[in-house]
Amino acid sequence: MSSENGTGHGDAAGAPPEQLALIRESVRKAKEPRAKPRTWRGAALAENLPVARVLVDKGVLHLDRYFDYAVPAELDAAAQPGVRVRVRFGAGRHRVREGRREGGGLIDGYLIERRAETDYSGPLAALAQVVSPEPVLSEELLGLARAVADRYAGSVADVLQLAVPPRNARAEQQPSPPPLPPPPAPEAGSWSRYERGPAFLAALAGGGSPRAVWNALPGHGWSGELARAVAATLASGRGALVVVPDGRTAARVDCALTALLGEGRHVLLTADAGPEKRYRQWLAVRRGSVRAVVGTRAAMFAPVHNLGLVALWDDGDDSHSEPHAPQPHAREVLLLRAVQDKCAFLLGSWSCTVEAAQLVESGWARPLVATRQRVRGAAPLVRTVSDGELAHDEAARAARLPSLAWQTAREGLRHGPVLVQVPRRGYVPRLACTRCRTPARCRPCAGPLQAQDDGALRCGWCGREETAWHCPECGASRLRAQVVGARRTAEELGRAFPAVPVRTSGREHVLDTVPGTPALVVSTPGAEPVAEGGYAAALLLDGWAMLARPDLRAGEDALRRWIAAAALVRPQEAGGTVVVVAEPALRPVQALVRWDPVGHALRELAERAELGFPPVSRMAAVSGPEEAVTGFLPTVDLPQEAEVLGPVPLPVTPPGRPRRPGAPPPGEQWVRALVRVPPGRGAALASALKSAQAARMARGSGETVRVRIDPPDIG
Repeated sequence: MSSENGTGHGDAAGAPPEQLALIRESVRKAKEPRAKPRTWRGAALAENLPVARVLVDKGVLHLDRYFDYAVPAELDAAAQPGVRVRVRFGAGRHRVREGRREGGGLIDGYLIERRAETDYSGPLAALAQVVSPEPVLSEELLGLARAVADRYAGSVADVLQLAVPPRNARAEQQPSPPPLPPPPAPEAGSWSRYERGPAFLAALAGGGSPRAVWNALPGHGWSGELARAVAATLASGRGALVVVPDGRTAARVDCALTALLGEGRHVLLTADAGPEKRYRQWLAVRRGSVRAVVGTRAAMFAPVHNLGLVALWDDGDDSHSEPHAPQPHAREVLLLRAVQDKCAFLLGSWSCTVEAAQLVESGWARPLVATRQRVRGAAPLVRTVSDGELAHDEAARAARLPSLAWQTAREGLRHGPVLVQVPRRGYVPRLACTRCRTPARCRPCAGPLQAQDDGALRCGWCGREETAWHCPECGASRLRAQVVGARRTAEELGRAFPAVPVRTSGREHVLDTVPGTPALVVSTPGAEPVAEGGYAAALLLDGWAMLARPDLRAGEDALRRWIAAAALVRPQEAGGTVVVVAEPALRPVQALVRWDPVGHALRELAERAELGFPPVSRMAAVSGPEEAVTGFLPTVDLPQEAEVLGPVPLPVTPPGRPRRPGAPPPGEQWVRALVRVPPGRGAALASALKSAQAARMARGSGETVRVRIDPPDIG
C-alpha cells in the first residue's frame, strides 16, 4: 500500500477489513485444485463431443493424418471445426497424470471435427489452446487441400500453409462489410469479337458452368473481357476467382473490375498488400462479404463462397508454379476446384500451352477463339531475318541487330516508342545440328544430349552415351552450342540513337507503363511495360538464346514470350511492326508470323503423344545424393507401366549463386531420376512415391530425397 492510500507500511496488520476479506478469499481459492495451464490436468471435459480431431501443422508425410485430443469444458464453446488450435505433440504413453497425457512441444494445428469417442486406445492429451474462434478451415478448403496433396505426393499441412494466410489478430477483430446484392448482367461488349464469346458470357450469367480455353486477341482488351466474365458470374449470385501471374497484371484486372462494377464487389489478394490487409481481405472472402477475388498464385486457394467461375490468365508463366512443397501449379489447382465445385472454368492467354490444347482436344473444354480475319486485323506485321537478307548484310551474320532491325527501329521511333525484348541472362545452351540447327536428342528416350568434360555426348535424362550421332533431318554429324544471353543492349542502343531516351524494365526495376512518345524501351521477357496507344514497333532479339534452352518447353515458352511482347504493338493497319531475330524456318517463328499459337500447341501435343512426353504422360522427378536416390527407387512400389530414366548428375550450384527451386544445395553433387507413366496412372505414381517417402521419413533416413510431380523443367 502506498502513502496515498492511508498507510506507510505494506503489511496486512494495517489493512482495512475489506482488504483482509479479499486476502482470505484468495487463499481459500488457491487451495482448490486448478488445471495446469495448457495441460488441463484434472479439468472436466466437454459433456457433448469431448474428442477433437486435429490436423497438426507438421508437414512430414508419415504424420499426414489426424490426431485425437480431449476437449476441456472451458474450451467447449470455442473449439469448433475449422478453428486454429495449439496442442502438445510428442508425449509418450508413459507420461500420463490424472488421465491426461502430458509433455511434448506446443505446435499449431486445425480442429477438423468434434467426435463422441476416439479410436485411440490410450489416454488423450487435452487441447492446449484455441488460438482464435474464427473458423478459417472449411470442409471445401480441406477437401481441396487433400486433393492437391494426393496429386502432388505431399502433405495436407504443407498445402494449408499455402492456402491459409498467417493470423493477424487486429484484422480478425475488425468486422467485414455486409455483402452487396448481385450486379446486373453485363453486355457482351468486346466478347462479341469471339465466335462463342457472347454465348459464354450468357451461360455464366444464367448460372451455367461452361469450360473454355480462351485465345485472346492482341491488345489491351483482355482485362476488360475478363472483368465482364466475373461480372456475369456475380450476376448469377455466385462467386468468381481470377488468378494472374504477377502484381502488375492483377492491378490491370483490378482496375477493369472497379470500372465495371465499382468499389466493394471484389478484393485484390497479392503479397504487396501486406500481412494485415491481405488477411483482412481474405477474411472478407471467407465470411461471404465479397464474392470476387483477383490475385496472384496464392489466391488459387481463396475460400470463395458458392464458387461459380475459376479463371487463370497466362498459364505458361513460371510464376504460376509454387516453389514451396508440394509445389502445385495454379492451373492444376483450379482444374481440381472446377471439378470439385462443379463451376465454370476459363483459361486465357495470348498464346496457348500444350496443356491448354490438351484440354480442348480431350473435349473437357471448348475453344474461345476469334476468326482469322479478326486476328489479322488486330495483330501487327511480323517480319523475320531471312537468309536472303543476311546474304546482303554480311555484318548481320554475327551481329545481334541486323539491318532490318535497325531500319524498323528508326521508322518506329518516328511515330512512338519501340520495344526491345532481350532474353534473360543465364539461359544454358544446348547442342544442335550445325547445318540445320535441329536440337540433338537421345534416340532411345528423346532426351537432350549434353557435352561432357571429356568430350563425350550423354543424354540428360537417361544418361546413355551417344557415340555416333547424326541429325535425323539433314544427316549431318557436327554439333554446335547456341548463342547465349544479351550484352548491354541498352548501352548499345543508347550509342546508336543518342537523341532518343532509353528506358529499361526488368529485374528489380520493372516499369508498368510508358508514355506514347518516341523512346527505346529495353525489357526482359515478362517485364514489358504497356505503352500508351501501343508500341510502334518491337524488336525480339537473340531468338536462339530462348529457343536453345535445354528444356522440353523451349519452343512453346519462346513463342509465348514473343507473342506477349508483340501483343503490345499496334495493329498492322496502324503501322505496327515486329522483327524477330531467329531462324525463319523454325516452327515457333512460323507460328509467330502467322499468329497461330493454337496450331503450334496442337502440333507440339501430337509430337509429345508420339514420344510419351508430358502432358500426355505423367512424370515425377526424384533427386538427391546418388546413394540416397539409388537406395530410394527400389523401395517404391511403382506401377507396372512405369519407366525409370536415369539417374543422371545435376549441375552443381556454385556457392554464392541463387538456387533455383529443386536444385541441389550450393557445392553439392546431386543426381536426378525421372519416372514416367502412361495416361491414367498418374495417381498411382503419386501414391507410390508418397508412401515410400513417408516410410523413409518414419525410419529417420538422414540423406535428402526430393520428389516432385510434374516437374516444369525436365530438359
